[in-house]
Amino acid sequence: MTTAVRPDAALWRLGGVLIMGAVLSILDATIVTVGIGSIARDLDSPLTTVQWVASAYLLAASAAIPLSGWLTDRFGGRAVWLAAVAIFTAGTLLCGFAWSAPALIAFRVLHGLGGGLMQPVGQAVFAQAAGPALGRMIGVITLPAAVAPVLGPMLGGALVAGLGWRWMFFGIVPLGVATFLCARRLLPAPAPGGEPAALDVRGLVLLSPGLGAFVYGLAEGVVVAWVAGAVLLLAYGVHASRVASPVLELALFRNKGFAVASASTFLLGASLYSSMLLLPLYYEQVERASALRAGLLLAPQALGSAAVMLASGRLLARFGPRRTMLAGIALSLLGTIAFTRLGSAPGGALLTLSLLIRGAGLGAATAPGMTTLYGSLERSRIPRAASAFNVVNRIGGSLGTALLAAILHSELSAAPAPAAFGTTFTWALALSALTLIPALFFPTRSTR
Repeated sequence: MTTAVRPDAALWRLGGVLIMGAVLSILDATIVTVGIGSIARDLDSPLTTVQWVASAYLLAASAAIPLSGWLTDRFGGRAVWLAAVAIFTAGTLLCGFAWSAPALIAFRVLHGLGGGLMQPVGQAVFAQAAGPALGRMIGVITLPAAVAPVLGPMLGGALVAGLGWRWMFFGIVPLGVATFLCARRLLPAPAPGGEPAALDVRGLVLLSPGLGAFVYGLAEGVVVAWVAGAVLLLAYGVHASRVASPVLELALFRNKGFAVASASTFLLGASLYSSMLLLPLYYEQVERASALRAGLLLAPQALGSAAVMLASGRLLARFGPRRTMLAGIALSLLGTIAFTRLGSAPGGALLTLSLLIRGAGLGAATAPGMTTLYGSLERSRIPRAASAFNVVNRIGGSLGTALLAAILHSELSAAPAPAAFGTTFTWALALSALTLIPALFFPTRSTR
């Protein structure tokens, strides 16, 4: 009896530590959005300069992701994850002490390098440690993606209003220190392995700046940046097909499970997750809600996601990845329909119920991709797979966000704001329906 319980208990503790890291990285990527105006006033800097406080984190995190797989193979997941948390926490503290906008931007780059590594490395560490138990415990590593984006603006708004913008950073430091100390005790030592491949420097020079420029260009609407990024990414694709050990292995996509899960996460990022951008914008711009109130209005979606993610292991065991994924997408589509009718002023109760349903769908649609992805590969390939998976997710999310932002901008110039948001959500609904295609190719039963 005791031997059956202990492995799960150890995994839950490990998952709890990795959740703390994932929440920190996602939380800090979103928390500063509500403090940009206060930072600009306090540091006496133009808003156009201070906007780089958010962009610098995005660029640095995107550039760090492709390197995560090689670093994990070379130094082990434990060492890399601890280093990432330490860099992130140091960057957070320095941001709080920043004396000028350029200094704050530089510290946010350091911040982003640590944050960008934590997510893929944490996923790889947990997937390797969980082994056959991954499907049962998948909600542990997927939960932060649902909760942290809602908590970020809420926490940021409360801290800025009560203590000032510097406490958006100072308030995170104790969590970073606690995460580091817990991780030192609980993260497993790396298993002995073979000699790691040499770093593909040329590939890294193409891929990391290419991904950063592409994501930044789409997020900020800078055509030159995303075109340059796309050219670098294409050049990397040519390079990777010619070398034995590229920094990001395109050969992984020959594996059916990996390819299906990657296509799914790309489309989910481009449609369902990118449309989450529209929700706080609607409440803040149309309903004139504060960041704190907008976060509270979005809480039903986070609650729905969290509840289903915590039960995702049982759902996968009973229904399998394909049916769970299809049901999740269907619920997400159903929960989005009311927002396509914003021009007709649907009631607040209907929108709240829709958010709860939408959140439940997003929660159900997240876990099958992870189990299919990591369950289809040998454990030794998981770090490289986590790197590639997060790159694909980042690209899909950036493309979808840029597309929906462009549609919203166009609609706002031709129609009242509620109707413009409703039309944009209609496009998001149509894009989301595309996610049903790869879902049909998911396995009927979990591979782990």
